[in-house]
Amino acid sequence: MVMFKDFHLHDYYGKIIATLILIVVIYILRLIIRKVVLKFSEYSSKSDNRSKLIIKYFNSLLNILFVIFIILLWGVDTTQLFGFVGAAITFIGVAFFAQWSVLSNFTAGVIMFFAFPYKIGDRIRIQDKDFPIEAEIDDIKAFHTILITAEGEHISYPNNLFLQKAVVVL
Repeated sequence: MVMFKDFHLHDYYGKIIATLILIVVIYILRLIIRKVVLKFSEYSSKSDNRSKLIIKYFNSLLNILFVIFIILLWGVDTTQLFGFVGAAITFIGVAFFAQWSVLSNFTAGVIMFFAFPYKIGDRIRIQDKDFPIEAEIDDIKAFHTILITAEGEHISYPNNLFLQKAVVVL
């Protein structure tokens, strides 16, 4: 048995086992999320790049939750840690509020993955009284969609506007 001054490994067996269980649970959740997103992507004819992007978002969320659970499990002194995290989140929140369009485009990109009735290759018309657009969807990114007009123009169209404007498939 490993022993140091006032350290006994057997005092930590419960936390070690809980950590291993948490790692297995996170791994299983990653597999399930990957399978569900890929199945949904296949069912709705979404591109592989978009599927990988959504999987990356979910994996990032799982990583954050994993770190939080490990901190809580091992009893790290959270007063200073949560103070720092709170300040960081506040700073990021202010930055996102200042750049609300970035956040809204990102959120719209995730919504479009699951509920967007159009796919790459569709020819569409965006009903906008000031600037109507008729083009083909070339690619759908996290923040914007690439459209190609009949004249060959490449248009980077913000995802949040897709959710606000009427769009017709031609």
